[in-house]
Amino acid sequence: MDIIKKFSLEGKVALVTGASYGIGFAIAKSYSEAGATIVFNDINQELVNKGIKAYAEEGIKAFGYVCDVTDEQMVNELVEKIEKEVGVIDILVNNAGIIKRVAMIDMKAADFRKVIDVDLNAPFIVSKAVIPAMIKKGHGKIINICSMMSELGRETVSAYAAAKGGLKMLTKNIAAEYGEYNIQCNGIGPGYIATPQTAPLRTQGHPFNNFIIGKTPAARWGTTEDLVGPAVFLASDASDFVNGHVLYVDGGILATLGKQPE
Repeated sequence: MDIIKKFSLEGKVALVTGASYGIGFAIAKSYSEAGATIVFNDINQELVNKGIKAYAEEGIKAFGYVCDVTDEQMVNELVEKIEKEVGVIDILVNNAGIIKRVAMIDMKAADFRKVIDVDLNAPFIVSKAVIPAMIKKGHGKIINICSMMSELGRETVSAYAAAKGGLKMLTKNIAAEYGEYNIQCNGIGPGYIATPQTAPLRTQGHPFNNFIIGKTPAARWGTTEDLVGPAVFLASDASDFVNGHVLYVDGGILATLGKQPE
């Protein structure tokens, strides 16, 4: 057995939702390096154009489409178009997501529903759209981008935690329903990742920066590069008997209560 070939994505078509930038972009880029053809969507043409340009700068030909992943009809049309123009989707990464940081008693029900719609209903809708062709083809990989909030609560993120907790259970249920068709559905739960959005919090001496470094056994923020190895593993034949699992890439945060105060 050639173990390297087990991790190859050669000849596979990978759809990564919301992958114009950030974590989704990093995962899609790694899939391209492993041999996959990359397809992504975003909510408007401006973001799709931005993504296509970013991939081109990395030497990657990516296929970008405008699609609101909360709209079932648009998603069904997207999947049909991808199958005609690129090929049947072998790998789906449900990456698109939002967060609204508002105290629960101040949050409007409409905002709560919006977060649930994007972070939980959309993965259901997109997964539902790709599974029939995966069944017909005899294999498929679905990877849901979960969160430490799939396990923990925290102030101001009631909707996000509810959605990501639900996404963890959706992951398990897809595995339970469709594992017999050689479809594996797993999740990745990123820890606190260094991105442009978190840059203001990561300045030396910032209370939140000190909190995260002190809470994380690795004593650092994660990077998008920390996520790509697990993402390739879960998309490859190397994970064919891994199903319904959430792989937390968090530097060990969920393993500890934190350091004892000195």
